[in-house]
Formats: sequence, C-alpha cells, structure tokens
Amino acid sequence: MKPDAAELVNQYPNWTQSFSKATLQRAERYADEGRVELDAIYRQTITARCEGSGDNVYQQTIELHIAGGRCHVEGECDCPVRQNCKHCAAVLFTLSGPDISTEPVQSPPGTLSAELQHWLSGLEQPPAQTGAADDKRGRMVCYQLQLTDAAGCSLLVRKGTRSEDGIRFSRVQSLYDFLYEPPRFVTDQDTRILRLLAALNQGAGQDRGYQLKGQEGGELFQRALETGRMLFDVNMPLLHEGPTRPAEFRWVRQGNGNYRGLWYSGEEPLRCVIPLLPLYYFDVQAQEVGKVEHTLDPHVAVQLTIAPDVPEHLVVPLSHKLNALSHKVPTPAPVREQVIEDIQPQALLALGSLEYTAYMPKTGRMQRQMQHRAALAFDYDGLQASGSDDKPLTRLAGNTSQRIRRQPQAEQALRKVLRDFGFRPATRQSKALPDSAGEMYQLPDDEAWLHFAREGLPRLREAGWAIDTHRDFAFDLQEVEDWYATIDEAPGHEWFDLELGIVVDGQRHSLLPIVLQLLRSSPELLRPSELARRSDDEHLLIDLNRGRLDASPLRVALPYGRIKAVMGTLGELYLHEGSVGPALRLDRADAARLNQIEGMPLHWEGGEHVRDLGRRLRDARDLQVAPPVALRASLRAYQQQGLNWLQALREMGTGGILGDDMGLGKTLQALAHLLLEKESGRLVSPALVVMPTSLIPNWLDEAARFAPDLRVLPLHGPGRSKHFAKLGDYDLVLTTYALLPRDLQHLRAHAWHVLVLDEAQNIKSSTSKAALAACELQATQRLCLTGTPMENNLGELWSIFHFLMPGWLGELKRFNQDYRTPIERHGDSERMAHLANRVRPFLLRRTKEQVATELPAKTEMVHWVELSDAQRDTYEAVRVAMDKKVRDEIARNGAARSQIVILDALLKLRQVCCDLRLVKGVESKGNQADKGKLGALLQMLDELLSEGRRVLLFSQFTSMLALIEQELQKRQIRYSLLTGDTRDRRTPVQQFQQGESEVFLISLKAGGVGLNLTAADTVIHFDPWWNPASENQATDRAYRIGQDKPVFVFKLITRGTVEEKIQALQQEKAALAASLLDGGQAGQWRLGDEEIDALFAPLPGKRGR
Repeated sequence: MKPDAAELVNQYPNWTQSFSKATLQRAERYADEGRVELDAIYRQTITARCEGSGDNVYQQTIELHIAGGRCHVEGECDCPVRQNCKHCAAVLFTLSGPDISTEPVQSPPGTLSAELQHWLSGLEQPPAQTGAADDKRGRMVCYQLQLTDAAGCSLLVRKGTRSEDGIRFSRVQSLYDFLYEPPRFVTDQDTRILRLLAALNQGAGQDRGYQLKGQEGGELFQRALETGRMLFDVNMPLLHEGPTRPAEFRWVRQGNGNYRGLWYSGEEPLRCVIPLLPLYYFDVQAQEVGKVEHTLDPHVAVQLTIAPDVPEHLVVPLSHKLNALSHKVPTPAPVREQVIEDIQPQALLALGSLEYTAYMPKTGRMQRQMQHRAALAFDYDGLQASGSDDKPLTRLAGNTSQRIRRQPQAEQALRKVLRDFGFRPATRQSKALPDSAGEMYQLPDDEAWLHFAREGLPRLREAGWAIDTHRDFAFDLQEVEDWYATIDEAPGHEWFDLELGIVVDGQRHSLLPIVLQLLRSSPELLRPSELARRSDDEHLLIDLNRGRLDASPLRVALPYGRIKAVMGTLGELYLHEGSVGPALRLDRADAARLNQIEGMPLHWEGGEHVRDLGRRLRDARDLQVAPPVALRASLRAYQQQGLNWLQALREMGTGGILGDDMGLGKTLQALAHLLLEKESGRLVSPALVVMPTSLIPNWLDEAARFAPDLRVLPLHGPGRSKHFAKLGDYDLVLTTYALLPRDLQHLRAHAWHVLVLDEAQNIKSSTSKAALAACELQATQRLCLTGTPMENNLGELWSIFHFLMPGWLGELKRFNQDYRTPIERHGDSERMAHLANRVRPFLLRRTKEQVATELPAKTEMVHWVELSDAQRDTYEAVRVAMDKKVRDEIARNGAARSQIVILDALLKLRQVCCDLRLVKGVESKGNQADKGKLGALLQMLDELLSEGRRVLLFSQFTSMLALIEQELQKRQIRYSLLTGDTRDRRTPVQQFQQGESEVFLISLKAGGVGLNLTAADTVIHFDPWWNPASENQATDRAYRIGQDKPVFVFKLITRGTVEEKIQALQQEKAALAASLLDGGQAGQWRLGDEEIDALFAPLPGKRGR
C-alpha cells in the first residue's frame, strides 16, 4: 500500500524545494499561529483551509509526487497567487508537525468519510475521456514519443487540433508558456506532466524533446500514456495502452556471428523495448504501448535492453564477466566454473600524500596543509582485493571461469601488521590516493609517518610486502650526509656573506632559497611561536627541488633542533621580497647570530675572524675589567657590569645604548669608561658628550666629584668660540643639543675618541637639526645614554640606531614597512620579537626593581578631583566646539594629517581641567584658588607640609606654576622654582636639597631630567600627558640612588574628563615600549575613531553632541 500524504511529507523533507525561501518563512509563521484546518487526506492528496490576511479563508488542494528521490508539490489555492503559495506551504508545515495524526479526519455523524466521498464522486462524475481533453475548437496537448539511437526515449510536447481530417499537430515553442500562462485546453493532468518534465529536464528544451530515464521517466511515460494523447508519428493515429506482456531476455546469434540481446514474449520477439523502469514495449504496427513483465532485477533489465551487439570472439569472456556479477544475468554462452581455495594473499601497500591550501579560522588566512595515506590491498595471484567487498575474484582460463576464494584470516594478519606500526583506519576521505588503491589507513602525525618511513618500510619490504610509493609521497626521504656553513669575509668591509646548507647524495644544497620559499608559501611553519612549540627531535619535511619543473622531488627531514638554530641565524629572511642567492649578506655586528649555530655539528669553511667576533659579542657582558684607579667612587655590581659592557663594545669596535632607569648612575658608568680609556692610553683624542642644557651642571659636578683627572671643557655659553682651537687639549668636551648644529663646522673637524649622546631621546626625530648634526660627527665609538630609547613610536628607536650604527635597522622606509607598521598597527608580536633580538646585543637596560633592591618603597596613587560648576560648564562648551572642529578637520585631511588640530583641541580641554584662568577668552569669577584642582592641591599641601614632607610639583604649564606660586606666596610657603626661563639652575636645586625650601615647582620639560633631588619624599604631577616615560623620569628626580625615604607619587586627575582618558592611553604607550625593551608582547598605539570618541566624550551626566 502506497504511503499517504502525511507520511510522504515527513519522509521527504525536501518538499520545501518546491517553494521560495520567503514563502516558506511566512508559511511557517502561519502554521505556528494555527491558521490551518485540514479537511481530508486521501492517498497523496490533501484538502485544507488556511486563514490568510484580512480574515480571508482560502481553500487548498495539494498533490504530492515522488520522483528522483524528491517530493514534488502541486498545490492549488483560490488565493490571488493560485499555485504553490504560502497557504499551501503552511498546510504542509502543519502536516509535518509532531502532533498531526495520519488517521482520516473524523466526520460528524451521518457524514461520509473522505475515502467514500472520493469514490462516490467517481460515480457522480464519470472520469475524463482519455483521448478527448480538447476544448470547443478541438485543441489539446499531445505527447510525441521519440526513440533515440541509444535505445533511449524522449517526449516532445505538441499542440493538437482536431479537424474533420483527423488531428493536426504543431510545435510548442516553450514549455513554460503552457505552465505559467496556460491556454484553456491545458488540463490539470497536463499541468502535472509538464511540471515533472520541466523538473526532470533542467535546462533542456523543446528542440530535441525531454529525455526520459529510469523510474522517474517511467512514471512520466505512464502519465502521458494515460492521457490517451500520445503519438509516435504525426501521420499516424494516437497510441493506445496495450496489455502487459510477459517476456524473457535471450542472446540471439546473428547472421554475421555476433550475438544480440532480445526480449521474447513467448516465441515472438518484442522488436522495440523502451528502457524505462518498468520496461515498455512498443508495437508500431498495432500502435500499441504496454508494460513488459519479467523476473530479472529491474535495473539489470534496463541495461540488458540497451546492450550492444557482442562479437563472436568476445562471447566467452563476456559470459565469464556476467557470470561473476552478484545479480543473476543471462549469458550468451555457458561457462564452466572452477573454485580455487589455496591461494594466499600478498600485501600491497600504496603510499601517497596530498598538498593543498585551506582557510584556517584560528589564523584567519590560507595555510598549507598535507594529508598522507596508506592503502592496503591483497594480491591473489594477479587479482587484487581489499576491504569487505564481496565481489568475487574471477578470471577466465580457456573456457573455464576460475573463482578464487579470499582468505579472511590471512588478510586480518596483514592488517594487524599495519596496526602494530600505529596505523588506524582513515576516518576522512582524501585524494592522497585513489579509492581503488585499497583500504585507507593513516598515522597520527608527521613524526609517526617519519618513523614508519625510516623503520617500518624496510621491515615490510623484507617481509615480502609489495610497496608502491607514489611520486608525491612526502616521506620518500633521502639521507642528509652533512651540514655546512661557508663564510666569505672581505678584508676592509663591514659585511660578510654566509651560506648554510646540507649535503645530499654528494651534492651541496643551500638552505637559504629553500627556506625563503617555504616562508612565503607556508609562513606558519617557521614562525617563532611555531618553532618554540616544536621539540628539538621533531622534523620539518623539505623538498629541495620544490618549484623546479625539470627535477624530481628530493625530500629530506630536518630536525627542528637545527632548524631553530638556522632560523635564529637567518631570522630576517622573511623580510626579503625578491629572490636571494645561496648566501646572505650580513653586517659585521651580525656576527653574534653565528653563536646560535656554533654548537651544531657543522663543516665550517672560512670566517675565523667573524666567528671570533661573534663569540666576543656573546660574552660581552661577561668581560671583566678593573675599574679606573683614579675613579673616586665604589661601583655597585650592576655599574661594574655596565663598565665591563662598554669596554667590550669598544674592544669589538661597536657602540651601544646604556638604557638603565633614571637614577641608576648612567653618568657615573660613562665617566668610568672614559677614565679607563685615559688610563689605558687609548684616549688620544677627546670625548664629546651632547646633552640637554639642563644637564651641563650635573655633568660638571659628577666629573669633578668622581673623575677629577679628566680635563673637562663645558663648550657652552656666548664665549665658547674661544675654545674651538684648543679642543684637543681636553679629555672631555660637553655641549648641548641646541648648540650642536650651530657649532657643527668646528666639531666636525675633530675625530672624537668617544661620542656620547646623553638623554638620547632628544634625537628621536631623525630629521631634526640635532639628529642630522650628530650623524655627521666622526668618532671611534658611539654611545647613547637614555632610560627611554623609545617614548612614542618605533621610529624614535630607528633614529637612535641610525646615529649609533647606520644601516643596522635598514632604511627608514623599509623599517616602517617591515617593523613599525606590523607592530604598531597590527600588534605583530613575532616582528617585535625579531626586532628585540636584533637590538638586544647593543642595548643594556636595568630597572630599579632589578638592581637597586636597597631603594625604599615607592607608592603611586591617583588623587581624583571634581570640576567646579564653572569648570563643568566651560568644559562642555569647549568640548562641543573642539569636537566639531576636530571632526571637520579629519573629514578634510584624515586623522594622520590632523594631529596638530587634535592636540590643540586637547590642550584647551586640559587647560580647563587645570584652571579657567589658563583659557584665553574665558572670564573666571570669584576666588579660583578654592575651587577645582588648585583648591585640591592647596589642601593636599597643607596636610603634607604639616607632616614635614618635601614636595616636588611638576606641571607642563609654566602659567599654571605661576598661579600656584602666587598661592604659595600668600600662604608663606617656602618654595623653589625651575622653568625653561631659569638661567641659574644650580641655586634652586641646592636650596631644595639643603632644606631651604619645602616645595619645588618644576616645569616638566625643563626639570624632568638630569636633576638629583633625593631630599624630596613626595612627587605631585599636577596635569597628565600621553607619555608615561616623561612622568616617570620626573618622578626619578627623587626616586633614585641615594634616596633613603619612602616616596609617594600623586597624580591629580579630574574625574570624567580628558585627563582620565589620557591615563588609559598612557598604558598603551607604555606597553609598546615594554614589548621592545623588556620582551613583552607587541602593543598597539594610534589615535583611531574609538580613541577620539573617548577623548571628546561629554562629561558624565551631560548630554552628548
């Protein structure tokens, strides 16, 4: 019994393909809302009602047809859409629900069931005449049967017109005209047939007819035949359906000796059999079509119907093949069978690999992937079998069909051998080997495959296994006979050429081009993070002939222990865009990188001097020197280490950055280095130190105190020109960044023994006059002293190294491309790690936490301040105006070119936060000293000074310091003042250090560096700014060697304002510096849309723009 419509809807969920996506969405909502009421379900027909929009109730009649594994829906509705509308789909959704009963709908007492009503309607309305579906003018749809040469068939749709002379036929240009704008003579029966024709023949047209195949074609053929309007020839009558004829298939010998397959009904051949499911015969003479009844498998019967003629010499081989099939099939000739049971299987093992690229969600990029497979098959005396395939192994010997019986136990024993090597059945399909190769197996990882290739394969070959290694099998490996390193160093040059490679089968292969190609195709394999994850005894597979079309693959396995060392030496290979030769040109200072391969068993050729330099660079911090005899100071352990390092750099002819924290004695270490140079007789020409103007007194004081034997000249002030001719008479010359460009002509005339830049961040702009002038000076050794070699961005680091070691970090454009953009914009931690490794040999940095454990505690805290009412109103007014101005500027020029406007806008907001009197054009009323931040400061000072504390107070606004100074004078608080306008810097410092003042007012720019103010125990930062390094430097005026009291650091921040946002952005800039100097992760810092939105956000409780 055929399933009814309810069962079909649940059995074939693909009924939804008969509707559009939008229709299904609306229909599902209708079904969920309970708008559908089922009237009847009879076989594959459903009648129902669905409530539509506007209280309209529509009637539906739906028929389901199964063809090609799909459920086709023919739904009719009396809504405006008419066919396959949302109401029809809602009925089917309701029918597919879990609570729908497939039992017939219960009728009220006395009402006939749906089945009886359907039967009764057949009595009341006689069925349509099979051949008379024409309209008043005698028009009808007809179906012309066409037989093809391949014994297939097709239907051609024609329009028939009945006349006194019979039926005249004309072509139908488009099937869709009959479907979507049907003439009146197109019946419902025709519509169903036409829809199925269109569905089964996507893209086909009327020119050649619609092809019929298999079961779907058989059902369509039967429907067309039942209309009584099928024809074969336009000049012949319509075909009629004949009775079912029983038949059997026979092979019949023809006059030419060939055999032909024919169907016989009794002793009469059926001349034309149509290969559909079921088979149909066509009697041309009787104009009759009917079904063929037989006992064979239906699909076998179809294939036999379209069988070609069999030449006589192939009759026996074909009979042998047919005899071996699992289905019972008639054979052209009888064949004798023989069963052989004593053949043992030989194992056949095929090995293959597949390389492909795939998108990896974790990395968000395409990556190279490899799949490896082993296929196991069994050879039975030339016949191959695998898996649980029950297809018999047969062969033809003369007229005898031999059937070889497989040996399951022997096959299992061979499978166990593979399992013992760690193989498991492959769970996923792969194109590494064709499916016909056998049973697919895989190993867990590359190391397991490598072990099998080296250990397992030889044992299998010895055991008699037949091994088929495909050309692309990744583990068909060659042995590496030797590793070599060749260094070509040219005398007098600051570079050398390095080639690293391996020897395979007597041939040398440079690894540089191979590794570079691998970096480009599969960079994830050689990333530092991936190398760190790999153990040293794991292996990387490399094809030495990769990319060469004229050579076969030459694969080797290289241990990651060696690959790590090689990549550490060739680390910047991934920065190369073009091709490279067998050797890589490196700077002399790169000799330190050779240490990473020194421990490898390499065959070295040349490079003795470079290798020795590398070892000395590696051991630079271990060099021990005695401090200068005349040094009047006891060096701490880390200061002695600094002196050792400076001396080691001098010995190797390189420079470096002494990057200790403020207060750890960089000046003392530099003086010790210069004094040792003098005592050793190497200071044959003077040393030059360039510094901020404010540091001249400090250098003079410390030189006189710790190294009085050095003859020191402060080349400073209006009378300095008288010393230009006598510079060679001194050991140490001091000048400033401001004077360096002015005096360049005179300073350039000397070859300085040591050139030192103190507070070297002053040349952070490589195009500044000071930076350009410093690069023009000649010196045997160049040194930089700075606790902040990078404050804002990596370009500052490049500028310092451009002075220190020109070319070491490449040209600026290439540096930005290779390092700055990837690190600052994209947070590329691997580029940051490479850059840190590159500068590490020439940067010695110690923090207070690391070396000055005897320092007392430092406590930092934020002191939150609320704006006064007047400040809040002014802040909002300024913020709204500045926000519009900034956004207009960004819209015109972009954020990168709008920095000046942005900074000016932020300056005005910061001034409002400090004091309204700083803002031009804003009138302040009343006593401002009692309000806002200034009022909070004065309260703090009252409390701090009552406790006997000594205070350093920093501000970036000298005008703010002037306002604070007025208040201190009113309160008779003793203070000192240091700004950029202060000519005599020594006096205020001495006053504070000797206790003559309680508060030291200092502008951040003028006094943030170079001062020793250990008498203070409290630091107040009145206003914050982007750069945390500047604030830390200022704090270090008090928190440094010599401090014996706990230090408290206060930051005055107005809550909810731009100052609070600046605090957050400070952390991002600090992270960028830490990632380079302290080995942290890469940070990102730039003013993007989010940062600008945050900086110009309204105050809490205020409405936004």
